[in-house]
This record gives sequence, structure tokens and C-alpha cells, in this order.
Amino acid sequence: MRESNDRRRFLLQGLLGTAGVAALGAEERILLAALQQGATAQPAPLEAARQMPKGKIGNVEISRLFLGGNLIGGWAHSRDLIYVSRLFKAYNTDEKVFETFALAESYGINTVLLDPACQDVYVKYRQKTGSNLQSMVCIRPSPDENDVREQIKTVLSKGATLIYTHGEVTDRWIMDGKVKVIAKTIALIKEAGVPAGVGAHSLETPKACEKHRVDPDYYVKTFHSDRYWSASPPELREEWCWYKGLRSEHGRYHDNMWCLNAEETAAFFRGINKPWVAFKVMAAGAIHPRMAFPFAYRNGADFICAGMFDFQIAEDVQIALDSLRRLEKRDRPWCA
Repeated sequence: MRESNDRRRFLLQGLLGTAGVAALGAEERILLAALQQGATAQPAPLEAARQMPKGKIGNVEISRLFLGGNLIGGWAHSRDLIYVSRLFKAYNTDEKVFETFALAESYGINTVLLDPACQDVYVKYRQKTGSNLQSMVCIRPSPDENDVREQIKTVLSKGATLIYTHGEVTDRWIMDGKVKVIAKTIALIKEAGVPAGVGAHSLETPKACEKHRVDPDYYVKTFHSDRYWSASPPELREEWCWYKGLRSEHGRYHDNMWCLNAEETAAFFRGINKPWVAFKVMAAGAIHPRMAFPFAYRNGADFICAGMFDFQIAEDVQIALDSLRRLEKRDRPWCA
């Protein structure tokens, strides 16, 4: 506790030391308020928790907004800022992750998306607190059925509630025309008795899955607009760019886009009667959630998976609630 208090005091002094409160951004002001209160909690979490809508994938009830795992794992997608991933990891100690999970749950968020590399801290949190926080965990599809079965067994032993195929690995198999690898992996997940999803960055992946009747229970697909400064111009966007290396030319792919064709993606999912989890909706921090969340819900996403620091949760939950409350037109029916 002493170490936590010292850390909080240090952060407070840093925020106030060089600039007045008026000069701070919205997220910094939220963090400042939390530090001054001596805790990470934000006002009225129980009220927000009661209001948080949920949907179902299979028999699993999931909050319409839930936690992403990139901030925990340190995968920052920080364009050309080389220190950000290390900064994320330094900030998100086990103690801070525990606080973030607890705060999210108090606001009605009941699920976190995780890479298997991040499951141990989740296991510790549930053991320490008795929490029922759910997890959507990815595995790497493989032609080796024994390997896939072992991955499934491992993530289930650590509390996975739902399992989906890792987006990058899935895309690469689709690039190579190996859709059967994905189909078999989905079948093995279903065999284990949990909802099975397909993850993807490229729209070509869910297209191929639908064409070849892979039949996942849900999709986990990137979705964001291109209304931000670092987005590549349409004429410079290249399918599968994430797997062809970073480009040095301005406007080309440089860890800066995850949805190349938002309109086409929305149109595709209007024809798919399966739950859709949209992630990277803020383009890794380039789009404010006030724009990102309404855009995703309005265009058909059933759930938003969003990376959130502890000091962002209160604001993000309120934005999600407002977005859902004000949603007047949605061309795609809710599929979960």
C-alpha cells in the first residue's frame, strides 16, 4: 500500500508540476481526479453497471463494451514511437491490471479479450478476488490437430470462456489459400464446448470463411473509419499490408491502419447473421471514442472490444452508454 501511495503521489506531482489543470487533456484530467481522490474509482460505477447492455454469443452473456488486452500485453501499435510498448508494460504492473479489471467490472464490463501470453495475470486476479470476469482468448490455427487441441486445453485450463483464432495467423492462412486450416480449428474449438470465433484484420478472411462455410459462432474483426491524420490515402492501401513489412514512404502502411475499407466491411456484415466483435475501433488511439463507438455500433458491430487504461474506463463506459442510448438508425439487426 505504501508503494502504491508513493506512486500515486509521484504521478500527481508530475501532472501538476509543469502545467495548470486547464492545460491538461480530457484523459489527463480524469487521471488527475482519480489520483486526487487517492483511488482509481470514478463516480457512480454501480449505476453505469446496471445500465450496461449485454448480448449473447452462444450461451455466454457479454457486455456490449469490453476490455481489450493489448494494453496489458504492451502491443501499442504506436506508429513510429519506439518506446510506447515498454511504457505500457511499465505502467500496467500486475497490481495496476488488477485495479483495471476491478474498475471495469464495477462499471458493468464483464469480459476481457486476451492473448494466451496475458492469461496468467487474469488467472491471478480471479483467484485473488473471486471474480467471475470472463475472457475471450485467441489460439493460433494450425494444420497440426494435436497442437490445436493442446492450445485449446491450455487456455481452457486458465479460464477461457470463449476462444477465437488469432487474427494475424488466421489472415496468413487465408492469404495462402488454406481456409481448411481455419475450418478444422473452428471445429476443434466447438468440439471443446465453447463458442468458436474467427479473428481477422482483412475483410478477405471472413469473406473466405463464409464462402467455404467455415461456420464460426462469431467474428472478431477490425473496424474503424479513416477520418484521422495518419490514415493511408485510399489509393495507397494494399490488401494484407500488415504482413508485408512497414513502409518508410509517407502514406504507405506503417502500423497505422487496421481496417482498409470500413464501408465494405459494414456492408459485408449486414449480410451475415452472426455476432460481430469490432476491435481497433479507435485505430489504436487515433480516433476519440466519442466518434469511434457510435460509428461501430451504428454500422453493425454487436460488441466493441476496446483497449482501456484504468483512467479511461469511466469516460469510455459513459460514451458507450450514450452511443447505444442515442442509436436511432442501425441497418444491421443486432445478432447478439
